[in-house]
Formats: sequence, C-alpha cells, structure tokens
Amino acid sequence: MFYFLSLLMGVLISVMIAVNGGLTERYGLFTATVIIHIVGLLFIIAVVFIKREKFFPKLFPWYLYLGGAIGVLTTVSNNFSFGRISVSAILALGLLGQSVSGIAIDHNGLFGMKKYPFTKEKLFGLALIIAGIVSMITSFDVIAVIISFIAGVSIVMSRTVNARLAALTSVRVSTFYNYFVGLFVASIVFFILGGNEVLPAGALPLYNWYIYLGGILGLCVVLGLNVIVVKVSAFYLTLFIFIGQVFTGVLIDVIITETFSTRNAIGGALVAVGLCLDLVVDRRKAVESA
Repeated sequence: MFYFLSLLMGVLISVMIAVNGGLTERYGLFTATVIIHIVGLLFIIAVVFIKREKFFPKLFPWYLYLGGAIGVLTTVSNNFSFGRISVSAILALGLLGQSVSGIAIDHNGLFGMKKYPFTKEKLFGLALIIAGIVSMITSFDVIAVIISFIAGVSIVMSRTVNARLAALTSVRVSTFYNYFVGLFVASIVFFILGGNEVLPAGALPLYNWYIYLGGILGLCVVLGLNVIVVKVSAFYLTLFIFIGQVFTGVLIDVIITETFSTRNAIGGALVAVGLCLDLVVDRRKAVESA
C-alpha cells in the first residue's frame, strides 16, 4: 500500500510543478512562492482546527522545524527551472539529487531514520536508474540543471525532517509547521529578491483559477509523505515517487508542447526496471535472513 501511495505522490508532484509554473508565469517566481504557501497554510489551519489539535504543543529541537524553510528552496528551484528545461528534465535531475541523498540517509541511518545498507548487488540496478535519468535530459541550461539537482536533495531533507516532527506531534501539526515556517521564509525571500514583483492586492482573480491549486496539492504531498517516509526507505521512496512523476511528466509535456518524448518514456522504463531489480535483491536477502 505504501508503495502505491508513493506512486500517487509522484503524480501529485508532477501536476503541482506544472500548476506552480503557471502561477510563476503570471506573478513572478517569488510572489508565486508566497501565494503557494499562503494557500497551503490556510487549508492546513482549517484541518488542524477541525481535528481540534494544538498548534504549539511544546518546543522541540530547532532543526525539526526546518522542513518548511527547506521546502521554500525546493519550490523556488522548481519554479525557476520551469520553462528553461522540460518538466521531465526537472524531474530527472531532481531524482538524481534525491537518489544520492536518499542512499546516504539509508546507508548511514541519518536523522534517526532506519538503516537500509546499500550493497554491491544493487549496483546494476543503480546503473540502469542513472542511465534512465541521463537519457531524459535533452535540454541543458547549466544553471537550471544545477538548481534542479539541488531541489532534489532539498526534497529528501525536507520530507525527512517533517517526518521526524510528525512522529513527535502528528502528521497534520507537522504539516502546519511546514507551511508556517515556509511562509515566513518565503516572505523574507520575496522582500529581499522580489525586485519588481508585487503581491496582488485584495482578492486573487479567479479566471485560470487552477493555477492557485499548487498550495493545496503541496499540502496533500506533505501530509502523505509524513506518513510514508517512516514506512519506506528513502531511496525506494524516491524511485517510486519518480515513476509516478516521470510518466505524468511525459503526459504534461505532451499537453504543453504537443510532443511525445520517446527518450523520456524509455528513461522512465529504465528507472522502473532498475528499481525492480534492487527490490528483488532486497526481497531475496529478506527471505535468506528469515
């Protein structure tokens, strides 16, 4: 079930990136980031109120509240890259960053997470995964490529920190802090780097209303990941999310550019095959241990 939920998170993330990209085109990078966090925060506040949970139960180590701040980096990075490289390339480079950081967290049990040692038997599957990632990168804007990779690393860091906080509070309260801190940081970034961008005054115009759904989609993703992260290894979670992302990304590219990328489809298939091989290795070891 958790693997299926990971796939669903991948679908939601792809749609969210495209929706947030539309919001960025309308308002600008930093303004869009603030709006995304305002929408998400309002909805999670309503959810916490309905569940009658406490917003500030007690203080925890300061670094557990950084999920939202790291998430701002992810949102800004993806919004920056949108339009400079394809959606599928953004996802592929993000996957590379997530895979590298995910393997490091799994192998060393960082942030108090369960250890999942990476063994040499998984190298062939990893090679297929990397080949799939590389095959999907067709456009090469150097800055966008680097930023998309960093966004991938930040995704793993953010969801890991949020999951640790959720274990001490609840999934909903952790998500509230994610958006509360995220909005604070996004506002600072807006005032420092926003330049000529201006936050819309009064009610937001509702034509093309769907461009405002990124905050809600992000909320669903954060809630879902807070549950899944402690159930699945960081590396496998990354790959299952990616499989959901890549094929949704291919579809989005078809809708936006009216073209079908065979390279992206093949890349996604290679990643899926590599993932299956590594899962078989883990399953065989589990049976031998039993």
